Amino acid sequence: MQYWKLHKIPLLLSVASILFYFSFAYDLVRTDYIKLIGLYTGLFFLFYKLVQTSKHNLKLLTWIAFGFRAIFILAIPNLSQDFYRFIWDGRMILEGFNPYLFTPESFITNGEFPVAQAQELYAGMGSLSAGHYTNYPPLKQLCFVIAGLFSGNNILGSAVVLRLIIIATDFGTFYFGKKLLKKLKLPIHNILWYILNPFIIIELTGNLHFEGVMIFFLVWSLYLLHSGKWKFAAVVFACSVSIKLIPLLFLPLFYQWFTKRDASTKPVLSKVGRLSMTKLMSFYVIVGATTILLFLPFYSSQFITNYAETIGLWFQNFEFNGSMYYLAREIGYLFRGYNEITIIGTYTAIIVFLFVVTMAFLRKNSSMIQAMTAMLFALSFYYFTATTVHPWYVATLLILSIFTKYKFPLVWSFVIVLSYLAYLQIGKADKVENLWIIVLEYCIVYGFLIWELFVKKISLIKRL
Repeated sequence: MQYWKLHKIPLLLSVASILFYFSFAYDLVRTDYIKLIGLYTGLFFLFYKLVQTSKHNLKLLTWIAFGFRAIFILAIPNLSQDFYRFIWDGRMILEGFNPYLFTPESFITNGEFPVAQAQELYAGMGSLSAGHYTNYPPLKQLCFVIAGLFSGNNILGSAVVLRLIIIATDFGTFYFGKKLLKKLKLPIHNILWYILNPFIIIELTGNLHFEGVMIFFLVWSLYLLHSGKWKFAAVVFACSVSIKLIPLLFLPLFYQWFTKRDASTKPVLSKVGRLSMTKLMSFYVIVGATTILLFLPFYSSQFITNYAETIGLWFQNFEFNGSMYYLAREIGYLFRGYNEITIIGTYTAIIVFLFVVTMAFLRKNSSMIQAMTAMLFALSFYYFTATTVHPWYVATLLILSIFTKYKFPLVWSFVIVLSYLAYLQIGKADKVENLWIIVLEYCIVYGFLIWELFVKKISLIKRL
């Protein structure tokens, strides 16, 4: 009774959240847009109030956060079909096939069924996934194999195993994230903006996206780097890359961490500077070598061709929930009369690379907070210019933001749900994105970002 009196508000908010999460997990159809938006908005409001009212009771909110995840244990993802391909790849490996060399379609169209429940998995993953080679890196494939080992003949069983892996790594992110916040003398409760966020719970635990596993290795690596264990940090960073390739974008941003942090005013010319450059190069070599070793079991000349082709699709074929890219596409239509995604995608990749390199050399990134802020803006710039921005991509921005003063990823984690309405057309049956919904999403995100970058700073200066 005493416990109830002391924690009445967070417990009441949690009970309401549990009801919403149960409905989301077991009684929601993706095309029921009103219910989707209603449940998500309600969950986000309850999440915000939980953090606002009880952020200093970290232990209670941590138990609550992982309790919410447990609700999804027996649920089949209802907002994504990617997990069917995950299960397919894992079972392919267990059957002795290299998943990088075959498409599911190449088997099914020939009447071949190489894995258990092949037809159900093929139908579930959809034609887009089934018609292309896998793009999932080796450690991610290992997770799929583990699911196949424990449940090789049951789709729900495999989904449960994948979910338990993702939840386990969330524990790891919480542990190392909290330790890194403490080392950086930042509020420990910042971790709640990630670990308790319904966006993270739904997209990662619920929909089985492996950003959470990648983030675990990334945060662990940054903690090790800050602790001076740079060799071990490089190995763990490579593990993050071997879940999803996106951390490769951050590699140039470590330049100042190694060369400026301990060096003299002319670091490259000094003995300290030469030693720092040696450490930096060694860090890169360890990351590269570890990543190559992890890919090695799948190596063949055809693997390189297929993998490069599949990665290229994200820059030159696929498009979803873009912002600046869509503006460039419309300009292309005006001048050429057709979609120039191949040209735009290629130039965008070059521009992003130049932006990251410029940040690495010209922006001050010698402290961990500065480096993570640089990572946040480098990745944001990439997503702002990308042809494809799926909702779960924002998870990496969110975890980086808790170590900085910027909160626009938190806002984006709320409005990103609008991307699920992208194909909502009034009076139309064709599957064409509703650009007005995308405009609304990005107006909110860009508006808040501009406020944080300029208006908020000006207001602070005036108060001083």
